[in-house]
Amino acid sequence: MLPDAVANQIAAGEVIQRPASVIKELMENAIDAGASTIQVIVKDAGRSLIQVIDDGKGMSEVDALMCWERHATSKISSADQLFSLNTKGFRGEALASIAAVAQVEMKTRQADEELGRMVCIEGSKIKEEEPCQCSKGTSFSIKNLFFNVPARRNFLKSDAVEMKHIIEEFQRLAIPHAGLAFQLYHNGNELFNLKAQSSRQRIVGTFGAKYDERLVPVEEETDIVSVMGFVGKPEFARRTRGEQYLFVNDRFIKSTYLNHAISKAFEDLLPEGSFPFYTLFLSIEPHLIDVNIHPTKTELKFQDERAIYAILRSCVRRSLGRFNIAPSLDFDQESSLNLDAYDENKTVVPPSISVNPNYNPFDSKSTQQRSSDPVEHSSSSSSDFGATVSPSPRKERDGNWKELYAITRELESQGRNSPEDLDFAAAGAALEESQKEAFKVDQHTDQALFQLHRRYVVTQIRSGMIVIDQQRAHQRILFEHYLGVLANHKGSTQQSLFPETVSLGPSDHALISALIPSLNALGFDIEEFGQNDLIVRGVPVEAGGLSAEELLERFLDSVKHDADRSGVPGKEDTAKSLAMGSSIRPGTKMESEEMRSLVDELFACEVPYFSPRGLPTIITFTLEDLDQKFKR
Repeated sequence: MLPDAVANQIAAGEVIQRPASVIKELMENAIDAGASTIQVIVKDAGRSLIQVIDDGKGMSEVDALMCWERHATSKISSADQLFSLNTKGFRGEALASIAAVAQVEMKTRQADEELGRMVCIEGSKIKEEEPCQCSKGTSFSIKNLFFNVPARRNFLKSDAVEMKHIIEEFQRLAIPHAGLAFQLYHNGNELFNLKAQSSRQRIVGTFGAKYDERLVPVEEETDIVSVMGFVGKPEFARRTRGEQYLFVNDRFIKSTYLNHAISKAFEDLLPEGSFPFYTLFLSIEPHLIDVNIHPTKTELKFQDERAIYAILRSCVRRSLGRFNIAPSLDFDQESSLNLDAYDENKTVVPPSISVNPNYNPFDSKSTQQRSSDPVEHSSSSSSDFGATVSPSPRKERDGNWKELYAITRELESQGRNSPEDLDFAAAGAALEESQKEAFKVDQHTDQALFQLHRRYVVTQIRSGMIVIDQQRAHQRILFEHYLGVLANHKGSTQQSLFPETVSLGPSDHALISALIPSLNALGFDIEEFGQNDLIVRGVPVEAGGLSAEELLERFLDSVKHDADRSGVPGKEDTAKSLAMGSSIRPGTKMESEEMRSLVDELFACEVPYFSPRGLPTIITFTLEDLDQKFKR
């Protein structure tokens, strides 16, 4: 039999993975306790202190001691209740796991009690327990997380990465509970102060005011599931999945299957590699789902998953069409088919037209008469259906034919050939010769270059030809350049005429704050400017004229794309992310000198054949490869 302390530490390895896990468990308990305001205070990204304060029901003296035991819970009393859960937690493992790997102080008081209880526990052992004076509700102070498991503590990432995870867990609980107030502080700085509000206001308050214009509402009621929430407009899609939130009965879940349903709703609306923003709330009867399949309760099973997939896909697609986000079937409608509204008081007048009965197209006299006497048309030719018959403009057009000869005489007076004297065969030969000259390769100079579909640069070599991906090539060039800049701390800055203020979400701001010194070394001129704001006075010269906001958004997308694999964004990761964000995009037209410079700089790199992410930059086609394509 394992000692209780060891068993608790093993259980804590499943439930408490990092400081964000502690905040998730304590905030869920506060919500289950009926709190209206939840306050989270963090120091050193949770290493030194995690404090969660709520104004919920509080605990009695007996519960204040029993809650630290494994599998002790007040949320269920029988196995049957597992299929009718209306609470966040039910296992009774959270507090026991936290107490096994941290120094914990808890103060709690019920509304009808004058005094509360304070319990201090360390490594699963109660150190102190006594009455105390405290506010209604419960306050947890978690100090020195993993103090007795140093190997686990060493696996924690940098403060920026750990704080990013904390903010993510905070948002996953704050978004679905818009009727509650939430606050988050880190090292004395306020990151969130969310008051009770509507769902749309909560999303805007969580991610920033700029998201208000990006939201498309989704709403659908069925007998199986109710879907509500918002999806983002396609033009604001990102290169990472970070801003995708799916809630079932106000519980955040991860579901690859349902995520695919939402992605299919955006089919043909997003470029490859882009992911839409969405925050969707699914309401379903508790007995139709099973949440008891994962220790962190982020995965669940549906009784009829296929039906929910179809409903979710169709309702998102319908919302995109309803708000004119998705193209409709009549986008090529002829404008002449748009009819005016019917007016009951207007007299219907059929259109009339006068015809010359003596007109004969084979009679030269009739033709001359027609050229001098236009056909008369009825001046009153409008009808209720919007059809009009206007006078023919043929006379005006035919009357200008003599001007053609006047133009010809003017050309002749300038010594230029008239149209009759042009030698079209010679002109075609000259055009063909000019094309040959344009693509002619001089053996004494560099090879000719041309751009293919504004994505690739193609050039001839002795054994065949090479095709260069212009974006990946530019990424490799910038990556090695930024690595050299970081080594020498001599980045070139393009100062802005007017400083630009960039507003970021709390999660992005927490991530980029730790990278400001490296960014300034690369050529940025950035300072923090108030809560979640940055003031940018300059950007790297190599940024190519991008605005500071666009450049930082691209940089953050790349950082988050590589965050899971690289962990701590070091110098190399920062240089890679900035190279990805500031490189030219497919579809950019390049002049000959630009292509020449790109090729020269690429082959001057230490590793010219691969992008910073290991993707090929150059593909070679030999003459043998081309000959093989023409063989039957």
